[in-house]
Amino acid sequence: MDPDQTQVTDWAEIRSRFPSLRTKTFLNSATMGQLPQAASDAVLAHLQRRDYTAAVDAPKWFDDLDGLRVKLARLIHAEATDIAMIPSTSHGLAVALNGIDWQPGDRVVTLYPEFPNNTYAPSLLARKGVEFVESPLEDLHKHLNARTRLVIVSALNYVTGLRAPIAEIRSMCHPSTLLYVDATQGCGAIEFKVNDLGIDILSVHGYKWLLSPTGAGFLYIKPSVRPQLEPHVIGWRSHYNWRDWSNLHHGIPEFSSAAERYEGYFPALPLYYAMEQSIDLFLSLGAPAIEARVLALAAKLREQVVSLGGSVAHEGSPILACRFPNADSNKLAAALLEKNIIVSARHGLLRVSVHLYNDEPDFERFVHAVREITA
Repeated sequence: MDPDQTQVTDWAEIRSRFPSLRTKTFLNSATMGQLPQAASDAVLAHLQRRDYTAAVDAPKWFDDLDGLRVKLARLIHAEATDIAMIPSTSHGLAVALNGIDWQPGDRVVTLYPEFPNNTYAPSLLARKGVEFVESPLEDLHKHLNARTRLVIVSALNYVTGLRAPIAEIRSMCHPSTLLYVDATQGCGAIEFKVNDLGIDILSVHGYKWLLSPTGAGFLYIKPSVRPQLEPHVIGWRSHYNWRDWSNLHHGIPEFSSAAERYEGYFPALPLYYAMEQSIDLFLSLGAPAIEARVLALAAKLREQVVSLGGSVAHEGSPILACRFPNADSNKLAAALLEKNIIVSARHGLLRVSVHLYNDEPDFERFVHAVREITA
């Protein structure tokens, strides 16, 4: 059940669950989210259980994974059968790029600028006669037609913090065009209702806003889209009846109709036990409450950046792409790190990102340090 919204959340208690925040002013979740202590404990508990049982209960591990699948589906308002586990968004994008039956003259469109994940592989489709187009948001509509097979967009731009107008982009697309959203930037901080937004494929690596280890991610694929996308990772779990370990299928695999058909391999299960702890936290708080807190924090910090004479590229995002007059972003980020304040520099901008565990004392330390450094 969603939490009672009339109940006041003790955000200080939530913050206390993250060990790294006891000694760090951390404003860098767009690079690497922090793990709650419960996540690390869950990994150790799984490994100890493995030793204690000599791994004889390994089939049960996949039941646990299915439990997480249910929770991930709840997080994005989908069904458990829509969720596949992936080790990275590169793998998620590969499902789309390798699953589509490309024809010469087809087109892939993305925004400019985009994260390299979303430009490297699509550009290589030129070998198949596929056109790859990068477009500013304001010109995107000019490139969307019946030839456009796939549109790729990040939920939050990793440089500028732009929160993509996903539903608006979907409305621009031809009905046959697939909309792929990379939500590694954002999922966990902002709410996603995949059906309302018209998303066909949502790919998330959990190490940023989902506060999970690297190597734990998930992929949502809309039921009507799955028949169009052939699995490209084929392994012992590709056959629909792979759970019958004592009598594994021999011959051509028959794929499940569920998104699990894209897994095929033995996933790094300890990482998913860690991820589940963070997902439990998100579900207990509720995505609307988390988004409201994160955006309120971002708005407060934006005001303080402006009071310092700086500017922020976009509003309504937990990523603040800041520019300070006469300050080199790389040097400023390095100087802040010397003061134990963690941010990032990206393409000439100081990228400051906030999450549910941040608080106003974090901002006070950041503002004081920037004022001192840039004086």
